[in-house]
Amino acid sequence: MNQNITLANSLPGPAASGPPVPQPFTLRLVIGLIGILIAALCSGLNDRVTDIALQDVRGALNISSDPGSWLIGAYQAAEVAAMMLAPWFAMTFSLRRFTLAVTLGFALMAVLMPFSGNISVLVALRVVQGIFGGALPPLLMTAALRFLPPSYKLFGLSGYALTATFGPNMAMSLAAFWTDTIGWQWVFWQVFPPCLLAGIMIGYGIPQDPLRYERFKQMDIVGMVTGSSGIALLVLALQQGHRLDWLNSPLIVVMLLAAAGLLTIFVVNEWSHPLPLFKLQMLKRPNLTHGLLTLGGLMTLFLSGSALPASYMETVQGFRAVQVGPLALTIGLPQLLLAPLVAAVLNFRWIDSRWILVSGLALVGFSCYLGSHLTEDWARDNFYWLQIMQALGQPMSVLPILMGATSVVLPPEGPFASAMFNTVRGLGSVIGSTLLTEFSSQREQFHSHVLLNHVGSVSALLSQPYDGDGTYLAPLNPDGSLVSSEALAAFSSLIRRQATVMGLSDSYLMIIGLAIALVLLTALLPKRTYPPHTLIKKTD
Repeated sequence: MNQNITLANSLPGPAASGPPVPQPFTLRLVIGLIGILIAALCSGLNDRVTDIALQDVRGALNISSDPGSWLIGAYQAAEVAAMMLAPWFAMTFSLRRFTLAVTLGFALMAVLMPFSGNISVLVALRVVQGIFGGALPPLLMTAALRFLPPSYKLFGLSGYALTATFGPNMAMSLAAFWTDTIGWQWVFWQVFPPCLLAGIMIGYGIPQDPLRYERFKQMDIVGMVTGSSGIALLVLALQQGHRLDWLNSPLIVVMLLAAAGLLTIFVVNEWSHPLPLFKLQMLKRPNLTHGLLTLGGLMTLFLSGSALPASYMETVQGFRAVQVGPLALTIGLPQLLLAPLVAAVLNFRWIDSRWILVSGLALVGFSCYLGSHLTEDWARDNFYWLQIMQALGQPMSVLPILMGATSVVLPPEGPFASAMFNTVRGLGSVIGSTLLTEFSSQREQFHSHVLLNHVGSVSALLSQPYDGDGTYLAPLNPDGSLVSSEALAAFSSLIRRQATVMGLSDSYLMIIGLAIALVLLTALLPKRTYPPHTLIKKTD
């Protein structure tokens, strides 16, 4: 308790003086918090649905592949950059005003996007929407840490966890529904009705704090400029690196060097600034450091439940998004029940949250172990048991991390923790997607070369008698002549499918290694955390 008092007294002047008045936990406040949750879920859905439906959007707007890739990169860069800045502006302009502004601005950009005349206008609108959308998850965490009483705090954090487990796993089905049934415009418009409802709920339920313009006197201008621009350049480099061949592209090299320089300045500035965006001194607390590292790793782990099955079904089996969607729903829909259920379990004092975390990681890892045995004969039904384990393991992984990390965060430090957590989460998603794409591609190329070398060294695999009934055994006749271009194309397709399957299998194994690393980190770094309400009772 004395340590907490010392930490509170060490906070910088404007952040510590004149804090917001504590609010009673009423139904009206609950309505406001649900409004912020709806807006944050819309932000996550918008990002993933647009990504999945990009091909349909490009076709409708007559946009080619290379310019179209910037629609994703620009949004993600703006989104992650905004995550760094949102808590500071919420504290300055009041949580209610700022949340209302970004929610309604986010919805307005969604309405305008289908009417954009060209790619430049569309990218600009995506950047603005990314800024608004990226601000929403940090505001949800900030509100949960500030308003929820100890006995409800874990349930509030379970709502935040839904932004990492529910939204991304619902995106595939929604993208297929809009593009195949309703119309591609609803890829953007889908967020308008719920955001309008969220705005009404936020305006009604969230209390109005006074404006705090005095914070501008200690505004971290250097940190805002270097941090947001550095992180945006890093995200763009990661998102475009595979397409532009990484360090063989001068543009990627320049972006990476600029990002490294800007982020170095940012870190040095944040350590000494009186009112920083990131309070880096908080990283001395093992539970917070563990939470940030593990949360970043989980963004890669969770792709094993969405990206890998979808990649297999679409690439190997030729399924469309509408056929793959039920797999993701198996993870997404149960989160509405499982997330609060895990929170209820963690509320028992005798349960060590670290064991729940390890169990969740084990479930995700074991599902990846089963997935590593996939073959070309697998169908959608083969994945359901894997998805069920993912559905259980994901909330069991996220919530203990949030519980452990926020246990060492004082109420005045909530905006600092929110900015760090959400920036790591946003950047972790981009890094995870990039890592998985690059790793799968490299392993697919490796296996393709191995298979082709093996085929080339065994002549019987290339030249066998052709029975002429429409099937083929090999692309060449015994004399070395080509059977037909169709036979060669079919043979090449067979090699490509086999290499893809083996590359995806290796990706599952890579994720297992990451899960084991996170288990070891959990065994070494964090201290045991007790439910917030039990600490209050113990103090009394």
